[in-house]
Amino acid sequence: MSARTEGHAILRGPRAEIDACQLAVEQAMAQHGYGREALFAVRLALEEALVNAIRHGNRHVPDGQVDVQWSVDGDEARFEVHDQGEGFDPDAVPDPTQDDNLEIPSGRGIMLMKAYMSEVEYRGPGNHLSLVYKRSKVA
Repeated sequence: MSARTEGHAILRGPRAEIDACQLAVEQAMAQHGYGREALFAVRLALEEALVNAIRHGNRHVPDGQVDVQWSVDGDEARFEVHDQGEGFDPDAVPDPTQDDNLEIPSGRGIMLMKAYMSEVEYRGPGNHLSLVYKRSKVA
């Protein structure tokens, strides 16, 4: 088993920063033998997490930053995303699959993260997100 690959980034919002972070994660996962399906799943979930943290989480914080940490080994990829916003109650977000909510744009990102990741957990006041992708989740 190869050693864990770890990384860290501080994002302020430009698209290029998100892309660079995702590329570093993809490279780490590829080094540990993850396939296309896993790379797609993590890229999509991480995209949602980062965009939500920048756009929604830091909306009230001038020059807000998003702190992202990751570690990858042959069994799992772990991510911690922490924004400087006030947080939110993830249980209060409408379920986008319910008929009454089909026209409401909120909640789809959380739904996608839960669909593609093995674990999704909000901590604190809702401004710290932990994501885990376990290799056995998707071939």
